[in-house]
Amino acid sequence: MRIMTLNANGIRAAARKGFFDWMATQGADVVCIQETKAQRHQLEDPVFSPPEHHVYYHDAEKKGYSGVAIYSRHEPDSVRHGIGWAPMDNEGRWLQVDFDTLSVISLYLPSGSSKEERQQFKYETMDYLKPRLAAMAADGRQYLICGDWNIAHKNIDIKNWRGNQKNSGFLPEERAWLDELFGPVGMADAFRHVDTREEQYTWWSNRGRAWDNNTGWRIDYQVSTPDLARCATRAEIYKDQRFSDHSPLIMDYEFEIRGKGT
Repeated sequence: MRIMTLNANGIRAAARKGFFDWMATQGADVVCIQETKAQRHQLEDPVFSPPEHHVYYHDAEKKGYSGVAIYSRHEPDSVRHGIGWAPMDNEGRWLQVDFDTLSVISLYLPSGSSKEERQQFKYETMDYLKPRLAAMAADGRQYLICGDWNIAHKNIDIKNWRGNQKNSGFLPEERAWLDELFGPVGMADAFRHVDTREEQYTWWSNRGRAWDNNTGWRIDYQVSTPDLARCATRAEIYKDQRFSDHSPLIMDYEFEIRGKGT
């Protein structure tokens, strides 16, 4: 199976930049999108309903803000809009599709860079998710949680790591949380199972010449149960075209999706 994830920084803006034309050439089984910045009624144009795809959105209550989406070539057995915790769900940050023994989730973890109140909400979200993710890791299903986690894990995941140790997204507490996620909690960073190189970034600031100088951060992940991570065979961060301030992360797995009716 091929899984893709992208923080679109506005799904309508990404569409204008050719994202859906390009997506149609990639053969992805499931595409997870974050930061749609749209309500469902604003996405009636056929471009947002690609042929042979099942389309699902979880919008934020606030217009033009947050929101996640999933495009799937396989009809899922069930769809979950939200995780069941109002602070996250009101902002449209979790969308889950279930196929037989596999669940794929589009996740948009909050950023704390705008103000201290948002950093505190980010910590609250992390605290809420930790036991939920531990329970998921132990329940016998395969999970793949794709999206913008807004945390660079290790020094190799951020260009200017020395200068960002006091900034949201690379704080010691955030990095320690990922250590636990990929340790005792029981999840895995699937990308790092197939690519251990430095400077593999997925986001670049629009300030200065970050893109030109590759001054980036790896904050977009495909987080999975360990057995599924071991099935990963290929990972690509696509940078030939720019649809957003993030780049699509594409991964292949030796795992077959079994949707409804298959």
